[in-house]
Amino acid sequence: MSVLEIRDLSFGYDANRLFHDATLRLFEGDHAVLVGPNGSGKTTLLKLLYGTLIPDKGALRKNHKKRVGYLDQYAKIDGNLLVEEYLYEVYADLFEKERRMEDLYTLVEGADSDKQERYLTRASEIGEELLESGFYAVKSEIGKILGGLGLSTDLLKAPIRTLSAGMRAKVILTKLLLEKADVLLLDEPTNFLDVEHIDWLSKFLNAYEKAFIVVSHHEGLLRDIAQTVFAIEYGQITRYKGDFDYYLRERELRQEQQLKAFESQQKFIKRTEEFIQKNITRASTSNRAKSRRKMLEKLERVEPPKKDRTYKFHFPLSRRVGHKVLVVDGLDIGYDTPLVETLDLEILREDKVVITGENGIGKTTFLKTVLGDLNALQGNYTWSDTKEISYFAQDGNLNEDLTPFETIREHYPKFTRGDIMALLAAHGIDASKARRKLKTLSGGELTKTRLALLRHVKSNVLILDEPTNHLDAKAKKALKRALMEYEGTLILVSHERDFYEDICDYEIALSSE
Repeated sequence: MSVLEIRDLSFGYDANRLFHDATLRLFEGDHAVLVGPNGSGKTTLLKLLYGTLIPDKGALRKNHKKRVGYLDQYAKIDGNLLVEEYLYEVYADLFEKERRMEDLYTLVEGADSDKQERYLTRASEIGEELLESGFYAVKSEIGKILGGLGLSTDLLKAPIRTLSAGMRAKVILTKLLLEKADVLLLDEPTNFLDVEHIDWLSKFLNAYEKAFIVVSHHEGLLRDIAQTVFAIEYGQITRYKGDFDYYLRERELRQEQQLKAFESQQKFIKRTEEFIQKNITRASTSNRAKSRRKMLEKLERVEPPKKDRTYKFHFPLSRRVGHKVLVVDGLDIGYDTPLVETLDLEILREDKVVITGENGIGKTTFLKTVLGDLNALQGNYTWSDTKEISYFAQDGNLNEDLTPFETIREHYPKFTRGDIMALLAAHGIDASKARRKLKTLSGGELTKTRLALLRHVKSNVLILDEPTNHLDAKAKKALKRALMEYEGTLILVSHERDFYEDICDYEIALSSE
């Protein structure tokens, strides 16, 4: 029995058609992953399935008895709420029962014997209901999921506004997992997760008895959890009934078959067009030529297999920087109290260093402090006088009502239209995406647009804060190559060891102990 179904779905942004008469069925208990290159419509499809977006054409059918949960890492949350208040919203009905039970026990005092008995009986019944629902294990359940995702229960008393981007994303994911929806729609749940936390999430999902669809660029997770693969291909959604490795083998086989069919058809079309050209003016063969022309006009053309996007990331070098690029002396970082141990370090010319540590430990705070955006609590830091910094922030402040084209033009007003389109194409943004508003693009496309802004910024110190979030495997590989080729000093914040271990000379691990 299907719990989610779309039929003849068509949807697009302006002239860019993402889906055309697409079909998908998700069955009870399906453990599925959704794959496709950046910009193919994965996030859009999840929003269509959840109901945030309305299809241009087609039908979406849901089993209304089934609850659907959707992971939106950009969800707007009241920042004044404590983490525990936000998470306890999952159990609001149970807390209301507990309040009723406590009120009944309060009413017992001063009531006559008949009422006392009724109050006590009802209070006892509610207590049994709470026990059966697992209410008294709520705190344990919350702690188990927080711990699995790398967060401490000490965080429960913290206002959400004080959390780092990574901690906030984990709290949102925690709440969704606590809700135990009949269908989980998870969009990039591994962002900000370290390897051990991804392993925990993999085990959690494999043990999940209900259905889910996961979008992720972490192939290890996809291999661990996929029993079904939905692939967005040519505006359609193809179902591969098997694990992720089966999908890869089957897709390659189908692409080979499609290439052969395309090449065979192209040869047939060429022969037919040559026949038409030679015979259309001859009286004796004109009718045959016209007949073949009509046949070609009606012929359903085979599409060639799409080639994987290529990326040409690059970070240009400026003048030579001094030997001691950054010297940190007795530095305490944080807001009211220090987040980490006092820092003493030196970063030298051409060093490539990665800053690591748990989410919320203060990696971004460190960068903001030495960049002058936050005041140090104590201590000093000194940059080389000849430094020229290029900075990629974890959360870019782009105007989401602009298009990538308009964004580049705003930063590089002297660029011609051709210059802008070539720059975007080198970063994986094609012509159709270049004209869409940023707010309609995927996280990967936003990251690529922001990286494109740095392409003509010369620097001798490059600072990147979690640049791989939302990037697909090929884009990450291209970014890694560009960073390895960069001849200046690199300061990188990343939680992906597979990404940074071949790039960086050494690691600075932040610790609160």
